[in-house]
Amino acid sequence: MVVSRRGASARAPRTKFESPESTRIVVGDCVAEMSKLPAGSVDLVFADPPYNLQLKGDLKRPDESHVDAVNNDWDKFASFAAYDDFTRAWLLACRRIMKPSATLWVIGSYHNIFRVGAIMQDLGFWVLNDIVWRKTNPMPNFRGRRFTNAHETMIWAARDEKAKGYTFNYEALKAANEDVQARSDWLIPLCTGEERLKGADGKKVHPTQKPEGLLARVLLSSSKPGDLVIDPFNGTGTTGAVAKRLGRRYIGFERDKTYAAAAEARIAAVEPLPEASLAPFMTARDAPRVAFSELIERGMISPGTRLVDSKKRHGALVRADGAIMLGDKVGSIHRIGAVAQGAGACNGWTFWHVETNKGLRLIDELRAEIRSEMAAG
Repeated sequence: MVVSRRGASARAPRTKFESPESTRIVVGDCVAEMSKLPAGSVDLVFADPPYNLQLKGDLKRPDESHVDAVNNDWDKFASFAAYDDFTRAWLLACRRIMKPSATLWVIGSYHNIFRVGAIMQDLGFWVLNDIVWRKTNPMPNFRGRRFTNAHETMIWAARDEKAKGYTFNYEALKAANEDVQARSDWLIPLCTGEERLKGADGKKVHPTQKPEGLLARVLLSSSKPGDLVIDPFNGTGTTGAVAKRLGRRYIGFERDKTYAAAAEARIAAVEPLPEASLAPFMTARDAPRVAFSELIERGMISPGTRLVDSKKRHGALVRADGAIMLGDKVGSIHRIGAVAQGAGACNGWTFWHVETNKGLRLIDELRAEIRSEMAAG
């Protein structure tokens, strides 16, 4: 399996999915409606299926007050076998429309996530991670007979074991996490306050609305601007709202017309973020190649210029042909940088500096200027 840790290059070919709208909600059964989409057309799936909570009656607090829990018909199944059949059907529908490089996220609780995970593996999905969403403000266990259920689990999977080039924006996530690798436990609060959609009666429109912060992290970690994201269980449109804000295309599927209407209004009010703030994180490997000789050709460094290290302990002469010379040694900025340090290897771009009126300037900064011009052009 090959993973694109930076996201695919802008030069890579893409499968186009033509749609008159960048964001839309389809009212109907997700399995039937997904069958109308072209095979291999989707970049990312986020699924928040019914959890099959198996509540046998009303949930009450110790003072006998009613708890607004999930007791909707869409979460009720006749048996585990019926739930498994339902799960297998929507997973197969998703797998058909996923690109070979697409990935799938499924969120659930202890009631269903283990069954879903087993079925995913049976169908050929390849599990990449399980993510623990730790809730900062979980609902307490009112009866005091179990641990407070303070987390939910997300399974992140590729379409199959041999999937190539799936998106994982590793460097961007690390940069946002103070240069520390992003972990598989995410501390994010439940959806509350103004973010929670409520009807005219003041009650919650949907009992299990997910926080936008959770979906933002999912989409930012495993998709790129312009990607097509789908949610088979659209609900009140959290995935769609975040997708629009982050410049992703979106299709949501929802059977309940009330939920669908609330989601459409919610998504319509979303303003996409500025394109500049959504530009893919470019690593050195993604950036266009710039030879040291181009700095000379552009007049940014002149032949005869002396390059030095940050402490001016070593100095090398720039030649007209783009090589540099240290004593009787001639070679690339990398080779001569290694020679100067007595090291086996060296990144000359981050070792050598040029002297200016304002002090030393890293030659990598000059290369960055050229790359910026190339990107703008």
